[in-house]
Order: sequence, then structure tokens, then C-alpha cells
Amino acid sequence: MGSEGERELIRETVAAFVEREVEPAVAEADATQTFPEDVWDGLAEIGLTGLTIPEAYGGFDADRVTESIVNEELGAGHLSLATALSVHCLAASCIREFGSETYREEWLPAMAEGRPVGAFALSEAEAGSNPAEMTTEARLEGDEYVIDGRKQWITNGERSGVVILFAKVDRDDSDTITQFLVPKDADGLTVGKKEDKLGLRASDTTALILEDVRIPEENRLTPVGEGLKAAFSTLTGGRIAIASQAVGVARSALEDALDYAEEREQFGQPIADHQAIGHKLAEMGTNVRAARLLTRDAARKNENGVDPMAASMAKYFASETAVEVANEAVQIHGGYGYTTDFDVERYYRDAKITTIYEGTSEIQKEIIARHLRE
Repeated sequence: MGSEGERELIRETVAAFVEREVEPAVAEADATQTFPEDVWDGLAEIGLTGLTIPEAYGGFDADRVTESIVNEELGAGHLSLATALSVHCLAASCIREFGSETYREEWLPAMAEGRPVGAFALSEAEAGSNPAEMTTEARLEGDEYVIDGRKQWITNGERSGVVILFAKVDRDDSDTITQFLVPKDADGLTVGKKEDKLGLRASDTTALILEDVRIPEENRLTPVGEGLKAAFSTLTGGRIAIASQAVGVARSALEDALDYAEEREQFGQPIADHQAIGHKLAEMGTNVRAARLLTRDAARKNENGVDPMAASMAKYFASETAVEVANEAVQIHGGYGYTTDFDVERYYRDAKITTIYEGTSEIQKEIIARHLRE
């Protein structure tokens, strides 16, 4: 997969799915804070839950650019759904990259079919931007690891069936952070509080609590101490996915603002004809296109290697653009934009999280600055 014709066909397929299955479910899912599982099953039916899984295991095996296109289309329809999928793909990518052949055969075909759902448990309440400060510990006892700790802000936390989890083998030494595969039904693993969030309200975001959770030694996916390196490598791709979703949110906000500005009349003409609104739309359109180009460039540069700076630039610029464009879309709608009768208020609420999760905008700028100086 990789020709422009194939990518356009995939884009059209996903866009049609969003219009047919996703958009009718968005308002209720957001209002009730309930994840649309039937829509997830629809994603599985068209192969998207296997987006990053090799064909040998029943997956879609998308290249980075195709993955970016899919994430943009899903983000344009429902960011909660797109986020759930990108985290599921992160978990699958970890098993694909670091798991044994036995584990790939055990987990990936089922994940490609949509169940179990994957989760990625790196963050903790006191270890968000700096995961080296995590306190979750895994102790080797005989041929088992015993894990204790608490993970925070875990997407798919409740609905997941498999968790890629990071813990210190020596709690006092950040150089021992290691990656583990933890089945969700493991004894001692419980789901904590479901977060009540500003946006992304249909997304399942919880704490995960681990008390004497025992897993076989072979569930260790990386050598001891190589967990953070593995996490950062995986998150480079994840940041491109988030950037793509942010472009999707910004695009939808722009399209809704354009439609409204051409329909709404003030002083005897559509408000789009007023220079103040026209200039807003011009800036919005330019920034959306720039964000997309930066994101696609990052996808291409990360296809056959890892380019953290390109991914961070895309994530930083696209997420900030999503917030700015959604804000202007609300402004163009005026009082109507502040009500739930129009989607722009949801875009506004959802867009903000793209500047925070999988590395804040401040962290992205730190990464960019460091690489510029190399």
C-alpha cells in the first residue's frame, strides 16, 4: 500500500464511514460520556482496528502516510473515537515491535478484529511529562513479575483487554524502566476513577490500579531498562497520529465556519463578505493547510526510520492550530457557537486535549529545540 490512488480510495472509504456511522452517533456519545461500541465494531468491519498490524496477523499494515490520512478523517468526525483507535494502535505496535512471535500470534489477530482493545499505560499522577519519575514497580519473584502501582489518564482504561504497561524493576532507579504486557483480567488489576473531562467526553479515560499483579516473566517485552527508549520510539508515531487528528478537528471547524459565514447575514449581506470575517477564514484555511503539510511530511520522514523532531513539529503546530481554528469558528458563529446546537463548541472543547496528551506543546518545543541544536 502506498500509491496516491490507493490512499485516496482509503480516504474516501473512511470519509464515507464517518458520514454514515460516526457523525450520527457523536452528539449522544458526547452528551452521555459513553463510548460508541457499535461504531467501534464498524471500524473493525472495515479493517481499521488492524491499521498498524501486519497483514500476516490479519491487519491493515498501513504505511505512515495512510495512517495519517485515516486519523485525519476520523478526527474530523469524532476525536474520541480517533483517540481510542490511535491508542489501540499504539498497544498493537508495541506487541508487533517488541513481542515474541508467540505473543504476536496470540494477540495481534484478535486485536486486528477489534477485541481485545489495547491500552498504553505510561503516565502517572506525578509522572506525566517526565515518565522517569514513575513509581510503579515490577519485582521478579521466581518466574513471575509482581507489579504494584497506579497509572493515570489511561485511554481505553475500562474497555481494554490488554495493557502495555511501563514499570521500574528497581523503584529507585529510573534506568530500570521496562515495558510489560499485562492482560486486563490479571488478578489485582482494577480500574479506577473514570475522568469527567472538558472535552473528549466519549473517550474512556481512567486510572489503572495494580496490587500484586502477577504476570509471567516472558510478558516482559523489552530488556530491563529499555522501556523508555521503546516508549519514546512508539510515541513518535503516536504524535503523528495525534497531529493528524488535530488537523481533522481544525478542518471540520473551518468547514462549519465557512458554511455558517456564507449563510448568516448581517447588515444586508453574508458575514463572509465582511473583511473581518473573511480575514479570519483566510488565516484559518492557511493554518489548516500548513498543519496538514507539516503532518504529512512527518509521516513520510518516519516511514523508514524515526525522526522525533519532525513528529514533534507536526504535533505542536497541528494541535495549536486546532485550538486556534476551533476558537475562531466559535467566534464566527457568535452566540450560536456557544450552544450545543452547533458542533463548533465540541470542536473547541476537544481540540484542547491535542495540545496535552502524548506530550504537551511545551514538551514538543523542548524536543524541537534540542534537535535543532544537534
